[in-house]
Amino acid sequence: MNEDQATIIHRRTPESAAMVENTRRAMAITTKLNHLTFNDPAEVRVLFSELIGKPVDENFILIPPFYTAGGTEITVGKNVFINQNCTLYDLGGLTIEDDVMIGPNVNIITTGHSLDPVQRRTVTIGKPIIIKRNVWIAAGVTVIGGVTIGENAVVAAGSVVTKNVPANTLVGGNPAKVIRMIETALNETIKES
Repeated sequence: MNEDQATIIHRRTPESAAMVENTRRAMAITTKLNHLTFNDPAEVRVLFSELIGKPVDENFILIPPFYTAGGTEITVGKNVFINQNCTLYDLGGLTIEDDVMIGPNVNIITTGHSLDPVQRRTVTIGKPIIIKRNVWIAAGVTVIGGVTIGENAVVAAGSVVTKNVPANTLVGGNPAKVIRMIETALNETIKES
């Protein structure tokens, strides 16, 4: 990812004030959402749709609690499942495509700060994350800004994703590395013919 794709917000600017206001809005909505249970899926969908500013489909499932510092830059496809205690930071953009499953205690964090100690508290940097169709992110994973997780990929529990994940792979570790390719039932059927 090149730096042109990053969103950079400097402290004490109109952009910074808007970011803080959006965080306040997100906290108010997620506080309501986090009082709901697994038995309130329709209400969860209504509040999550309000949070991201666009409707989610009727098969969207989120199990509270859930946390975010924004929400308006999250895009969610169809049939997405987000398990409990997940945190999604979306400054710079977070795209979750169709049929994605996100396990419990997952952190998807688009934002960071400068390595330069002089700028560390004065600059927030958001780098987009794209999670392609049919990805499974297992429990306790952290995904860092600026990566794309390819279609059908699986990220093993407890992994830290710092680089792009190829499609149809199982990755794991810290930092996550390719463990092996994923064979699909279709591929196995083709090989047997």
